Amino acid sequence: MPPESPPPAPQPERPGRILARLARQIELAAATVDISLAQYRLLILLSEGKEAASALADKLAVSRPSVTGVVDGLVGRGLVERDHDVDDRRRVGHALTAEGRRVLAVADAEVERRLEEIVSHRPDGAAAAFAGLVPWQEALDAHRAARRAERARQAEDARAARRAETATRVAAAAQPPTTPRAAPRPETAPRAQPANRAAAAAPPQAAPPTAPQAETAPRAQPAATPPTTPPTR
Repeated sequence: MPPESPPPAPQPERPGRILARLARQIELAAATVDISLAQYRLLILLSEGKEAASALADKLAVSRPSVTGVVDGLVGRGLVERDHDVDDRRRVGHALTAEGRRVLAVADAEVERRLEEIVSHRPDGAAAAFAGLVPWQEALDAHRAARRAERARQAEDARAARRAETATRVAAAAQPPTTPRAAPRPETAPRAQPANRAAAAAPPQAAPPTAPQAETAPRAQPAATPPTTPPTR
């Protein structure tokens, strides 16, 4: 007969509450090296590589001003350093310093020590309790990979939309502008135009005098006067 499979492990009724209690224990362990739980999480994120403030805020699920306050405390202690992007001075990256990596290693050791102390009260020791974290680690890694792939797809879609918009503007600018034709005017009788502007501007000339009309009846001539005879002496 095949060996009987072990009975399924009991499922906790409120796993979120258990994780919240564990988070409190991690917070207490991190406090031994004078860092908060948020700072511990941020150091863990930066141990994987340089990040911008916006990416840190997204991964920590906090606002941009909140993550700035967390970073400011770590920068002041020399655990994190800021550097400006060579191509874009407005983009600021964050990276761990050598001191930051040392403090993170000390914090990791304190967290593990505290968790081992807690699970030591189990009859089967710490191995079974820590083994139960492996499926969660696999699930968290898969979830993070899926989120990164989705963000990459959204970023590529946004770039493609910007390229299409730019191509549309370039094509529209390359076409010659079209001028609408004016509607034809109705034909009207042409106005009499002066021969030239000088003629139009010259004052009107007086009409030439008319020739006298020929007389119809001859005028009466005066009677001839007889010559006068000198008197005889």
